Amino acid sequence: MSIIVCHGGSSSNPAYEDGPLRACRTGFEMIDQGKNAIDAVIAATQNLEDDERFNAGSGSNLRLDGTTIQMDASCMTSTGLFAAVAAIERVKNPIAVARRLLDTPHILLVGDGATNYARQCGFDDYDPTTSRAKKRLQKVLSVGGKLDEWSRADLEQAWNFETPLREVLGTDTVGSVAWDGQTFASALSSGGTTIVLRGRVGDVPLPGCGLYAGKAGAIATTGDGEYIARSLLAYRAYLELEKGQSPEQTVNWALNELAESVDIGIIVVNHTGYAGGARHGMAWHGQSARESA
Repeated sequence: MSIIVCHGGSSSNPAYEDGPLRACRTGFEMIDQGKNAIDAVIAATQNLEDDERFNAGSGSNLRLDGTTIQMDASCMTSTGLFAAVAAIERVKNPIAVARRLLDTPHILLVGDGATNYARQCGFDDYDPTTSRAKKRLQKVLSVGGKLDEWSRADLEQAWNFETPLREVLGTDTVGSVAWDGQTFASALSSGGTTIVLRGRVGDVPLPGCGLYAGKAGAIATTGDGEYIARSLLAYRAYLELEKGQSPEQTVNWALNELAESVDIGIIVVNHTGYAGGARHGMAWHGQSARESA
């Protein structure tokens, strides 16, 4: 039995489930063509990167300078392979660059090094800035006039737009996990958040933080990256699977592990099933080979 699960980021609108659904179908197409789990999650995640509703690839967030977009992406297999890019710029699909790096001795490239590597591998120059991203930034900048006088908590308390602040700031990190009957794989991609310094790196490109894959299953998290990274959340969630916990139990464990103020979502797959969940809603979809038949 093969299984694939995809999410559009913590706090993404659950009504956008059609995006993860299409991503799952794209991943299954790869498996049907004889490809393995890593190929499936890369294809699925790339599909989500191309959906401007989600914060990755073409849906990435502009930073406060109104011009900078830096993206992170990573992938991992249950055979122990891992690769990631961080603060990469001007590429359409960061997850595809991370997948290419998987075939090298390196596990992480950052900044200009990651971007130059992408060019060397034939990835074209691409500006991911969209009108949607510009509108999100203008909404943030319009609150109180001077953003530097506002903390995130202040913004959330004073926010008076119809669209929730979390959605305006951009849902965090798309991801996919899969089981092809022999191996597990996980992939993540993020366009980052608006109110951060240039060069900021969250949980996505750090193994065991945003994602993990091992013999017992695969994990992909999303949410407040600093908190997720400091807690090694993905690896610790994976250990729950090793203990014999079900995907549903593992999701519940993760959602209760961090403080209630922390935004978090997670998807989980093991040999027999899958689960997903988030504190503030999340567009996600999972299916097995039986369900897709």
